[in-house]
Amino acid sequence: MQYRNLGRTDTRVSLICLGTMTWGEQNTEQEAFAQLDYATERGINFLDTAELYPVPPKAETYTQTETIIGNWLKKRGQRDDIVMASKVSGPGFAYMDGGRRFTRKHIENALNGSLKRLQTDYVDLYQLHWPDRNTNNFGQRGFAYQDQEQATPIEETLEVLGDFVKAGKIRHIGLSNETPWGTMEFLRLAEEKGLPRAASIQNPYNLLNRTFEVGLAEIAHREDIGLLAYSPLAMGTLSGKYLNGAMPEGSRLALFTRFQRYNTPQCEGAIKEYVELARDNDLDPAQMALAYVNSRSFMTSNIIGATTLEQLTTDIDSMELTLPHQVLEEIESIHKRIPDPAC
Repeated sequence: MQYRNLGRTDTRVSLICLGTMTWGEQNTEQEAFAQLDYATERGINFLDTAELYPVPPKAETYTQTETIIGNWLKKRGQRDDIVMASKVSGPGFAYMDGGRRFTRKHIENALNGSLKRLQTDYVDLYQLHWPDRNTNNFGQRGFAYQDQEQATPIEETLEVLGDFVKAGKIRHIGLSNETPWGTMEFLRLAEEKGLPRAASIQNPYNLLNRTFEVGLAEIAHREDIGLLAYSPLAMGTLSGKYLNGAMPEGSRLALFTRFQRYNTPQCEGAIKEYVELARDNDLDPAQMALAYVNSRSFMTSNIIGATTLEQLTTDIDSMELTLPHQVLEEIESIHKRIPDPAC
């Protein structure tokens, strides 16, 4: 396993991070324990979760993923060996304090709840799940400015997080689903006010969605705020299992029809090309897609998620794959043929 520094900190995280958002919905606690045991045996030391999980979010299931992880940490006694990341939810869900904001009261409630469920005194990385302001994320195209928007000032949020860092409840902070402007504003205020500096940014990145490269990749390099890539298989579509109208029983898209981001003719065409490229070169399509993400210079860790140990094994094995130059060239050729934006 490869390990990389988390931003400018001395915390070392595995190139592959184990995502957990299916635990408590598609996976039982027993299945989650099996994934955790196998992943740590393979050298993964980085776990990512959120108070919101499992996904899709529901009032009756949110927080269950953290509870499962806490039970595993207590049973295995491996807390010091794990870099534990969690997230405070942004606005939008009334069952969280009437709708989470990044204020002192709401962050304190969220953090203390996460610590209790995770059965730990601290989290290594505490992330803001999505912005507490009007912006375009989760696949939304175009920014519609709202003159009367309600938003918690970023400086206020950083001050609250800073207090929890001083108290030892948080070691590092991170952003998620953030924009170039938001990222630079967090970094500017941290520098000017002596507040905690974001160590990472967790945004989507995969062969179908490379928007991170447009504005954030340069920031990641120049400001040492590396990417934690989520959805590296584009909701599993890059494995090829949904091609030609296939809908495997028990798969995420079969269970939850709300996930349609990559269900377009343009995406379908690109997926076919990527899958054919992998098979023409005797590569597993999922491993090729993950190996591409692993190889990016702005990457800190690639967040994989699986519902079976077979999937998990395939995904982790991607770390051992170095894509041939001709495959990388053809990936770029396919990428250039995808209408922009397409997926």
